[in-house]
Parts: sequence; structure tokens; C-alpha cells
Amino acid sequence: MSGQFFIALLNPGMGLLLAVAFFLLWMHRRDQHYVLLAGLSYAAMAAGFLILDFAPVLPFEAQRIPANIGFLVAAVLIVGAAIARYRVPVPWRGMAAICAVAMTTFLWYLFIQPSITHRVLVISIALGLVALQLPIRLRRMPRAHLVDHILFWVGVLSATNFIIRPLLIIGLTGGFSTYAGFQQSIYWTTVQFSQAMISILFALCLMVAAAIDLMAELREQADGDALSGLLNRRGFEGAAGVAVRAAADEDRPAALLIADIDHFKAVNDTHGHATGDAIIAAFGAHIRAAGPADMIAGRIGGEEFALLLPGANIESARTLAEAIRTGMAGACAPCTPDTPPPTVSIGLAASVPGTGLSRLMRDADQALYEAKRAGRNRVRAFTPAPVRIAAAPDTRKSA
Repeated sequence: MSGQFFIALLNPGMGLLLAVAFFLLWMHRRDQHYVLLAGLSYAAMAAGFLILDFAPVLPFEAQRIPANIGFLVAAVLIVGAAIARYRVPVPWRGMAAICAVAMTTFLWYLFIQPSITHRVLVISIALGLVALQLPIRLRRMPRAHLVDHILFWVGVLSATNFIIRPLLIIGLTGGFSTYAGFQQSIYWTTVQFSQAMISILFALCLMVAAAIDLMAELREQADGDALSGLLNRRGFEGAAGVAVRAAADEDRPAALLIADIDHFKAVNDTHGHATGDAIIAAFGAHIRAAGPADMIAGRIGGEEFALLLPGANIESARTLAEAIRTGMAGACAPCTPDTPPPTVSIGLAASVPGTGLSRLMRDADQALYEAKRAGRNRVRAFTPAPVRIAAAPDTRKSA
């Protein structure tokens, strides 16, 4: 067996291995559809190379048709997988249109005006235009991890490879008159190795992305409260502590609200725990809808909730607290249709220089106690106790 034979096996063998790896990953991550798309992409790529290099020769070289369809399908699926990972619309129609035009032109240069060189250029440029959809779609997406930046530039590299490389090589070396000459050419050798490199880069990026997504889900499960849809106490204290320190470093204020559903035990005793759970869920949704985007909110006890507002002063916090309090009836009314919905009491505290999260929580909790002692269903802000200045000793001497 010649070295050319083993080179020809490089891409289909690697494609099949990567397809199996993604399919196995998808078996354990059925909710991540982009993983399945990646597996199908590598399977299509392997099929294309196997048909192109090892399938029996058909009349008019017709075996080239399914091979190049396989390459186009592989490109569409891998780009679609990468874009779908970010939960943004995938331009399936646009990529399908590129492939349809490419195959129509390919068939023209296969049957009507035979030209290997033109067929190579048509398919390569189409693959480049499909790959270009990835950086176009991701250019404005937030890239939180290094792998997001790498994936963006892999898309740029792939588009450049498919569009610039064939134009450059064919311009320098000339076209191809026979398939034997094509498969022995510098162009085809560069295809084999550049495609292998780009395929591995795509696979590594998507596998790392899948691992990042899994870690994010595990972190969310560890720090989240499934019933309210907010953070649990651990998650809230971790995120809020970081936000309070960041606000202090930037010399910005921060405000904390602690809300407690009034007479919640009586609600559970009267209506049952299912109704109590429904109220918790409805109140959590009400908080998410009422609060600003940068709010950090958590359920820190059975019926107790905490909301941190980075950059907010006490008046901004009071406005939000009143909106939450007055909106409580509408949010929770469906949970108790036969009786008035529960009310909520809220305590507020604002940070001062040197105030940490624990101090904020103590102050807001004290304000919450004042709200409950004043009759519940109201908002109270923490008021520091006045500082007493000791009188100076009388140094005058008696005459």
C-alpha cells in the first residue's frame, strides 16, 4: 500500500472517529442538539471522502455528485452546530441556497461544460461561504470563554482556507486536466491536511463548549432554587458577595432588599403545601419580572427572599420594593382563588464605605423586622441608630 492510500484514509478515518465520539456524547446529552448536528456533520464528511477516493468510478464521473453533496452537508451541519450552541437562529435557508447554487453550477461543469478546475472552485467557494456564516453570526455575540473566541476565529480560518487557498494555488500552478493529476496535485494534498486540521479544531472547540455547558448546568443546579427559579442561599451569597465587593472597588453604591411573605405558615396550614409551593413559584417569577437585568435575587429561606441591586441607592431600592409589594396580589392571586392572596413585607439597606454583604443583610433584616412589627405588608428602610457624643468633662475648678 502506498503512502497516498494512507493519506486518503486520514480524513474519512478521523471523520468516523469524531462522529462516533459526538454520537456517544449526545447519548448522554440529548438536550444538546448541536452535539448531534456535529456528529452528523463528521459522518457526512467521512462519507464524502470515502466516495471520492474509494467508490467505483461511475459513468460521467457521477460518483463525484454524492461526494460533494456530502462535503456541503458536512459544512452546513458543523456551522449549524456551532451557531446553535449559542441559541441564536441558524441560517439554514441561506446555507441551503448557497449549496443549491453550488451543486447546480457543479452539474453544469460536470455534464454540460466539463471542467475539473471550475468544479473544484465552485465547491470550495461554496464551502467557504457556508463557513463564513459562523463568524457573521457570532461577531456580536458575547464571548465569555476562550473557546468562544477560538471558535469565532476557526470560522474565519475555515472560510479563508476554502476561498483563498484554491484561488491562490490554482492561480500559481494552473488547473487540472484529469482526476489523476488532480489527486496528485499540491492542491489536493493541502486539502487533505488543512481539512484534517480544521476538522480537529472544530471538534475540540465544540467538545470543550459541551463541557463548559455541562459545568454551567451543574453550577446552576448547585446554586439554584428550582421552585422559585432564583438562586438558593449559597448561590445568592456567592454572587452577591462578589457584586458588593466590585461595587465598593468602583466606589458605587449597592442596595439590598429582604422580602418575607406574611403569615406563610398559615397559608400552608390552611391551603396545603402545594398552594404554598405555587405561591413561592409565582413570587419568584414576579421578582424576576419586576427587577432590573443586573439584579441578583435568591430564595434564602422557606419564604424569605433577598435581592441585591448593584449601583442602586436607597430610593431606587424603595421604588422596586414598593413595585414588588403592590404587585404581590396580582402575581399570587391565581394561587388562592377563594381567599385574598398573601402580602409581603420588605426591609431595605444601602451600603456605605466598608460595608460587606453580611452587614447589609443584617441591616436589611432589621428593617424587615421593623416592617413586620409595624403591621406587615409594608416597606421599611434601615435607619442607623444615632451616634451619641459623650459630654466633655467639666474641667472648670470651683472657686
